[in-house]
Amino acid sequence: MKKLVIALTAVAAFSGSAVAADLGARPYAKAPAPVAAVYNWTGFYIFGGGGGGLWNADSNVQTFPGAIAITRDQRNGGSGWFGTVGAGYDMQFAGRWVAGIFGDAQFGDIRGSLSDPFFQTEGRMKLETSYAAGVRLGYLVAPNVLSYVNAGYTGSEWSGTTQSDLFAGGVGAIYTTPSFDRNGWFIGGGVENNLDLFGISAPGWFMKTEYRSAFYDRISLPGTVTPALGGGPTGTAVTFKPWTQTISTSLVYRFNWGGAPVAARY
Repeated sequence: MKKLVIALTAVAAFSGSAVAADLGARPYAKAPAPVAAVYNWTGFYIFGGGGGGLWNADSNVQTFPGAIAITRDQRNGGSGWFGTVGAGYDMQFAGRWVAGIFGDAQFGDIRGSLSDPFFQTEGRMKLETSYAAGVRLGYLVAPNVLSYVNAGYTGSEWSGTTQSDLFAGGVGAIYTTPSFDRNGWFIGGGVENNLDLFGISAPGWFMKTEYRSAFYDRISLPGTVTPALGGGPTGTAVTFKPWTQTISTSLVYRFNWGGAPVAARY
């Protein structure tokens, strides 16, 4: 029995020494850093929201027909609110990059003044609707946060005006200008993030905030004398070259969110 105990003690001592020697021979290896899971941003999405905007427009008075300027350019403007709806498709590539196409429309109450320094009149004008189709390119600053820029085509619809005498006790409405459409281009950018960023568990739901600047060509708006003053053309036209700026916040639903994640390091 005594010999058995001595033998077991010797085996244990030898095993401990071997383990210690083995540990001493092997360098300590740190566990690899975990790789963050990135959801696949490729797929369709829809969105809706609202915001505020303003427009500025260079304007002068010209002979009509003939288009000879008889006043210098002046700046008119307006402001207000709008709602927006749209849809798009994105594709994630090269790890953190996202590119896509989209279309949207805005409607609301962004209104201001159009003045005529020749006849000393002013009328109210409203940007009734606008719409856009474009492309965007973004970079994932985090797995659920996309920073992007966008650009493309835009169209707009504007109301006509009733030009009234600016002087107190004047004759009131003198002439009208017609409603019209304008086409142009836009450039903008924004940030889109999953609602999980705010601690809200809503798979597929995102929020985006976007700035957009749109530029349109100049148009000549011929005047028509009101029936009360005899009717007929004024022989002049007020020109209008608008530039709009908007900031909007929208809720976005991405149909693909929650699919197979893509491995990427952040």
